[in-house]
Amino acid sequence: MKKEFAVIGLGRFGGSICRALAEEGMEVLAIDMDEDRVNEFAMIASHAVVGDTTDENVLKSLGIRNFDHVIVAIGDNIQASILTTLMLKELGVTNVTVKAQNDYHEKVLRKIGADHVVHPERDMGRRIAHNISSNNVLDYLELSDEHSIVEIVASEKMDGRSIIEMDVRARYGINIVAIKRGNEIIVSPQANDLIKKGDILIVIGADSDINRFEKKVLQ
Repeated sequence: MKKEFAVIGLGRFGGSICRALAEEGMEVLAIDMDEDRVNEFAMIASHAVVGDTTDENVLKSLGIRNFDHVIVAIGDNIQASILTTLMLKELGVTNVTVKAQNDYHEKVLRKIGADHVVHPERDMGRRIAHNISSNNVLDYLELSDEHSIVEIVASEKMDGRSIIEMDVRARYGINIVAIKRGNEIIVSPQANDLIKKGDILIVIGADSDINRFEKKVLQ
């Protein structure tokens, strides 16, 4: 069975999620107070409605509790974001992801039961900064405030050396969870697997350990 999603707020963030879910073939209900935005998504989402989600009766009439996941992507109206989240949880929605404007907004959202809180602008800023500050880093995904998954291009220093020889887990506290070599992907590489210059290493660990690894081995 297809999962059913509801996206509340059809600005840049909510709109992009709505499009992506629709492209994946998911059932998506798009909701916004702006009729023009709703009309824009009428042919993209499974259903698109104009509605004030701070009104409990509106949420009930939409059968919101039956959705597998609701994304609250309300823009600058923090009060509406909080009220909507609160009512979604009170109505029994299992999975609620909410866009936060700042850390204080996040604290309130977590206190009232938001299951996932995202900071798209902040996180994208960090991601871009990390990518452009290192020639060897291709991509960067923050898992928490202190841990990340990073795609790193293997340097000449690493060419022909095995994972056990470099002993990255003991020396740096990080794990190489996969190696991409052209069209080939080596998942859970073995200790005796050799790394070649230009390989893309998928590395997971604490940010401080990854940074230390980059400085010692990649530069």
